[in-house]
Amino acid sequence: LNMSSSVMNISEHLSCPLGFGHYNAVDICILETVVIVLLTFLIIAGNLTVIFVFHCAPLLHHYTTSYFIQTMAYADLFVGVSCLVPTLSLLHYSTGVHESLTCQVFGYIISVLKSVSMACLACISVDRYLAITKPLSYNQLVTPCRLRICIILIWIYSCLIFLPSFFGWGKPGYHGDIFEWCATSWLTNAYFTGFIVCLLYAPAAFVICFTYFHIFKICRQHTKEINERRARFPSHEVDAAGDTGHSPDRRYAMVLFRITSVFYVLWLPYIIYFLLESSRILENPALSFLTTWLAISNSFCNCVIYSLSNSV
Repeated sequence: LNMSSSVMNISEHLSCPLGFGHYNAVDICILETVVIVLLTFLIIAGNLTVIFVFHCAPLLHHYTTSYFIQTMAYADLFVGVSCLVPTLSLLHYSTGVHESLTCQVFGYIISVLKSVSMACLACISVDRYLAITKPLSYNQLVTPCRLRICIILIWIYSCLIFLPSFFGWGKPGYHGDIFEWCATSWLTNAYFTGFIVCLLYAPAAFVICFTYFHIFKICRQHTKEINERRARFPSHEVDAAGDTGHSPDRRYAMVLFRITSVFYVLWLPYIIYFLLESSRILENPALSFLTTWLAISNSFCNCVIYSLSNSV
């Protein structure tokens, strides 16, 4: 009974983006609560599993991309921990902080964490590109020290790019719109949105498209040459050379390509709606909620892709 009474009072304290009227506002708030609580649990449990696997499997550290994958896992884990804020709010627990500050900090943190994931995906694609295009000098180009510096720069850049939102220039995203103040008083800005797209979304997407296009082009050309050699000189030496060529790199690149593809499939609706709403072309609370939490669900999807793509 206490839980029911608490849920009945949710609509008085929080914005319910999917509510289309007072009649079903409570039901919609309950649905939102279930979605957010479930995603929070899956994100935290999934990424803790990934971190645990890396900790218990030292052989995985031989891959240079493990630095970026672990960084993504920690960033996604913090996303899940941050989602406890709207979860507790929907369950009618006071955060003890002013609502405007709570949703500003929450929106900023989630945006920074997802920026880290996006930048890591771009760096992973560059790493695989160097591994395939410059195999002989790869170990000299990509060193553990340089990888650590790159990860530090990713975190610094992600923190700085969303910082103007604290000074009244736009809104970093819709992650805080579960709070009424964020939904009604904190408005988006077309210039700030364009700033984020030009300095984060577009460059990351361009780098990923460029590198993976050339990776698969090189691998396809390599496979074609091996098949031609097998046709001309059917010997064990050629077969052995073909089996130890770029095939492992291509398989590994495919796994990372799936992770990247799922990331952009889940984030593309959010980015498109973000652009449309910032330009005052479209404003729909239901779309805001759905696209936001669809994008945040990517923090759990990575864990599933690791498991399905690579048994090791």
